[in-house]
Amino acid sequence: MSDLIRFGVSIENDLLESFDKMTAGRGYATRSEALRDLMRDALVQSRLEAKPDTEVLGSLTLIYDHHSSDLAEQMAERQHNHHDLVISVLHVHVNHDDCMEVIALRGTAHEITKLADALLSLKGVKHGKLFITLPSRAVSVRSGVRKKHQPHSHDKPVSSRAGR
Repeated sequence: MSDLIRFGVSIENDLLESFDKMTAGRGYATRSEALRDLMRDALVQSRLEAKPDTEVLGSLTLIYDHHSSDLAEQMAERQHNHHDLVISVLHVHVNHDDCMEVIALRGTAHEITKLADALLSLKGVKHGKLFITLPSRAVSVRSGVRKKHQPHSHDKPVSSRAGR
């Protein structure tokens, strides 16, 4: 962020006090850092609403009953059916009855949401949440004017990724 710009904002005193309390509670060092995060979040949400077929990154967290009949197999089957969206899966044994899975996803917002809904609606899933965002280079206006992208090993097409 070498091109920082300062600008003024008119705001009611009670709103600013509430904002300052919230930002301090979340550990922000400055109002500017908190405001930048709010702006990025608004830009991501706006882009996703405007274009549901936008390429996104996501994480789906599921808490489910370990003893639920055939649930693990149903979850695995749905993930295998959408292997092109699933980057990685973390499985955690929370306690005797509960397991947690965190599924890292990459694809269109529409495809990822559809897969998340299919997993969240399975009998035995107690709770879950999908988080969707854009790659950082796609958040700001400058993303269209960025320097030429240099390929990296993680930019390989899905079919050539290791472990697929």
